[in-house]
Amino acid sequence: MSTAAALLACTGLLWGCDDGSPQKNDVAPPAEQAKNGQAKADPAKTDTIKIGVIATMTGPLASLGEEAMRGVDLAFDELGGAIPGKKIVLVKESSDATPNVARDAARKLIEQEKVDFIVGPLSGDEGLAVRDLAKSHPERVFVNGSAAAQDITLRDQAPNFYRFSPDGAQWMTGVGSYAFKEKGYKRVATLAEDYSYPYTLVGGFMAEFCHVGGRVPKKLWVPLGTKDYSSVISSLPKDIDAIYVALGGADALTFLKQYKQFGGKAPLIGGSSTVDQMVLDSKGDIAEHLVGTISGVPIADDNPSEAWQAFVKAYRAKFPDAYKFPSGTLHSYYTNMKAALLALKQAGGDLSNGQQKLKDALAKLEFEAPSGKVKLDKNRNAVADSYLTVVEKKEDGTLFKRLLKVVPEVNQTMKLPEDEFLKLGSFNRDNPSCP
Repeated sequence: MSTAAALLACTGLLWGCDDGSPQKNDVAPPAEQAKNGQAKADPAKTDTIKIGVIATMTGPLASLGEEAMRGVDLAFDELGGAIPGKKIVLVKESSDATPNVARDAARKLIEQEKVDFIVGPLSGDEGLAVRDLAKSHPERVFVNGSAAAQDITLRDQAPNFYRFSPDGAQWMTGVGSYAFKEKGYKRVATLAEDYSYPYTLVGGFMAEFCHVGGRVPKKLWVPLGTKDYSSVISSLPKDIDAIYVALGGADALTFLKQYKQFGGKAPLIGGSSTVDQMVLDSKGDIAEHLVGTISGVPIADDNPSEAWQAFVKAYRAKFPDAYKFPSGTLHSYYTNMKAALLALKQAGGDLSNGQQKLKDALAKLEFEAPSGKVKLDKNRNAVADSYLTVVEKKEDGTLFKRLLKVVPEVNQTMKLPEDEFLKLGSFNRDNPSCP
């Protein structure tokens, strides 16, 4: 057994110099500013608050970026006028799912557009880049969009970065146990895109699956935007019970099509993005290979709660040509934008003193999202419900995620004691391992 596998088996899991010279950012005293005609407006008294928004509008995840902006618009429609005497303006900027572009987009919003704070980005590596940029701008708040890489908040945190949507491992809580105990999957191969968010998804699934006795004999990683999966499919072991797939957007559809063409027989376990609504709503019968696929997700399409049903109704009314159900990306952007606006209201729009009132409000904020109650932990990461679902087909042909089980109030350590979870190490291409 590998070192990582042994560690998984023994952790007691609960599942089943400043030189004195002037610097660029030094601010002159108010009297000197006035003398030079450079006096700045008091952030507490300004009438307009500018919120920058970053989403991936180009590249292989562009369709997710469209949903992200829809989520922002839904939250803004609901709460954008919530602060009397303040005008709130959104300034939207595109990225392309790469960290350098996301970081540059954030810099443009701060340095050129002069936004007060930022909501975004979308993808995991982008989130890590923006998190690092936040450290050099402690005077501003950064609120996540839908980036779900674990280490954005679990390790090397920025004290001014807040994430009201869970990370990908949190969504996987319960999936590994269900796959092993209820579905009888003992040996599972994994296939995922080669960057931080899928590392988090695969790691979250394997941490639990390996602990209860499952084995993962092979892990396969592909670049974003892969067009040919033939060599990947042919290298899958023959003696596996299922494939855990963590591909999103166009990547998921390309794989599903080729998997069908090559006669793939092993059932699938879905990473959250693989069973997202943009995949399920795709044209033709490609996505039908997902029927029967279990997954852990932030939202369940048939959730009977009044809050969710009202959210679906509002989504369909505002975006009648979009998907049958809101996507996970939309829900994350909506939730994070709503959190930003609620906290801004609690702070009375006061952004003085390094936005301290806004920071305090965000840290203490608890509210009901469409998927349930959301609050933050000490690392400013969401504690929220997760949903175990299975893809099914309605009589009208609509594919949807049917709710199997609600996993309540999942924290970032997947309900493990923090010290035990951190011993597992950062999830990456090689960790965890249980061949």
